[in-house]
Amino acid sequence: MRTYLVVVDDSPEAEVALRFAARRAVKTGGGVQILALIPPAEFVQWGGVQATIEEEARLHAEALVAGAAGTLLDESGVVPSIVVRQGDGAKIVREMIAKTPDIAALVLGAAASGAPGPLVAHFAGADAGKLPVPVMIIPGSLTTEAIDRLS
Repeated sequence: MRTYLVVVDDSPEAEVALRFAARRAVKTGGGVQILALIPPAEFVQWGGVQATIEEEARLHAEALVAGAAGTLLDESGVVPSIVVRQGDGAKIVREMIAKTPDIAALVLGAAASGAPGPLVAHFAGADAGKLPVPVMIIPGSLTTEAIDRLS
């Protein structure tokens, strides 16, 4: 099955990318895989504090993905697969694409203003031609109506 990999976070552009991917999945008979990234933890000298910080980050990411999955199901009927991983975002995305042959495209949301975000900058820059799938960069400024019309 054709699967669209969407990286989500707290940003409005992630919501735009998720909506676009869900609508494409419905129209193509595909699926959506939601990836929430937990940044690599900075070293904290005390192990208990380190563990608490990492657990709080994981709980936040899991709540974020659960909310996104619920919205996706409500709006499109698509039941996404969910992945929460900690580490370098670009490396994790490349690994997931390499290990999952069903992934047909990487869908990223670009900020409506300012810097586009680290994954967009990375995959549209240094690694633009290295992935075995297309990268769809969805402008964060698109309205719901524009997304629906374009997807």
